[in-house]
Amino acid sequence: MSNTVRELIILGSGPAGLTAGIYAARARLNPLIVHGPQPGGQLTTTTDVENFPGFPEGIMGPDLMNAMQKQAERFGATVEQKLVTKVDLSSRPFKVYFDQEVELCQALIISTGAAARTLGLDREWELMGYGVSTCATCDGAFFREQEIVVIGGGDSACEEAMFLTKFGKRVRLIHRRGELRASKIMAERVLKHPKIEVIWNSTVVKLLGEKKGGLTGAILEDTVTKAQSEIQCAALFYAIGHTPNTKLFEGMLEMDENGYLITVPNSSKTKIAGVFACGDAQDHIFRQAVTAAGTGCMAAIEAERFLAEQN
Repeated sequence: MSNTVRELIILGSGPAGLTAGIYAARARLNPLIVHGPQPGGQLTTTTDVENFPGFPEGIMGPDLMNAMQKQAERFGATVEQKLVTKVDLSSRPFKVYFDQEVELCQALIISTGAAARTLGLDREWELMGYGVSTCATCDGAFFREQEIVVIGGGDSACEEAMFLTKFGKRVRLIHRRGELRASKIMAERVLKHPKIEVIWNSTVVKLLGEKKGGLTGAILEDTVTKAQSEIQCAALFYAIGHTPNTKLFEGMLEMDENGYLITVPNSSKTKIAGVFACGDAQDHIFRQAVTAAGTGCMAAIEAERFLAEQN
């Protein structure tokens, strides 16, 4: 175990974690930012990002994350690639366990993000950002007057399908059951919309296309008859939920029924003094890079104030 007690450790290096790192480093807290298994978070799986302020021509997701990391490092943040295996929040200093070492800190910011659920299809990640997406708000505008597919049957899927009608020539909602799981009013809107077609009792079993030319279509399988058919599409959006990366904190911090960390209203504070949560690990509503960055800013400011009070 290291004898050095850091003032602040930030778990996660997406927009929330890196923004927290920028603010904390400028406050001379010398934060350690720990990359998780996906450095840069979900934005590293996207191509063009057109809705992050300050980039009128857009920017590639990985380039945005690299720029944010360099900005944090410029002010003195340390960024390391480590895999957290356990945390001990029972007393301060808090203990963060890695494979062969333990780091101590007086304050902890959790920005471990969330992972969009997918079907685990072959070449799914190869085509992610090249027609396959998990965020209609982020990528819908790239597919104007084209055929769009949405996978799912809940409120999120219906909302995404409705949103995508602003861009697509037609939106087909693929649902594995014979009725939508969405709320009645949302289901009615989808079923009445002239640009939305629901394909019932079906699931996608294969993606068509190449990275160079993008997605061109998909193979569907009827969940009842097992018959297969091919449809053409330029975009396929997953809307089957997200899983927050918060398993490490089970039994220590308050979570909702889906595993999202619960914070004090209008704050990033958790029930444990000195532990803060931000980004998609805490936000299950907006899930945007800019809102994640905003909560990262909040967490850093609150951590700085907490540490100042302790000292």
